[in-house]
Order: sequence, then C-alpha cells, then structure tokens
Amino acid sequence: GQLAESGGGSVQSGGTLTLSCAGAGYSGGRTCMGWFRWSPGKEREEIATVNIDGATRYSEAVKGRFIVSQDNAKKTLSLEMTSLQPEDTATYYCAADGDLYFCGDQRAYKSWGQGTQVTVSS
Repeated sequence: GQLAESGGGSVQSGGTLTLSCAGAGYSGGRTCMGWFRWSPGKEREEIATVNIDGATRYSEAVKGRFIVSQDNAKKTLSLEMTSLQPEDTATYYCAADGDLYFCGDQRAYKSWGQGTQVTVSS
C-alpha cells in the first residue's frame, strides 16, 4: 500500500518532533511496521519497529528517547522523538508489510514511504 510520512522539520538540540505515517494499517497478515532513517554517507538504519502483537524494538541510538506506536483504526504509524540531537538529522522513512520474523531487516518490508527530513541544529 501507499505510505506517506509527515511531521518532519527543523528543531534545535533537545527538541521534540512527532512523525506520522498515513496508510500504515494491518490488513490481515502477521506483519510488522517500522521507522528507518538515512543520512549521507551512512547506510539506512533501523530506528524503531512494532509488530502486529504490539511488541516494539528500538535501536540503541534512540532507545529511551523515541517511541513508536500504531493506530490501526486510523491506519497511522507514529514516531515521537524527544531529546533530539544533531546526529538524529536524517531522512526518516516508514515501512510496512514487514516479515514478522525479520522486523529489523529493511529488506523484509514491502511498502515504503517517500521519507521526511528531520534536521536538528546544535
């Protein structure tokens, strides 16, 4: 399905942003969804995932600062980001229809959004 991220922008260090991904609903399969990010010179990396059972996982880089949640009635995946740091600057992508047993592997996802830019200044 089509996914569309929103909520990116520019904030100062220590600030907060919440990203949303429209179109992120479970449609019958046992799958997972997640947020990934990419910045120049780096590989796209897993940030946070949630599966159909509600289990979440976070990368060490964001654990304790970011919260991922999914509202199936609204078909929305969200990422609340707090205590943002300049190293969080990246393009953030939402992904859905991920293989339940490989939620941390971006290759396991069938649907991707176009990305939204987050810039954190010091």
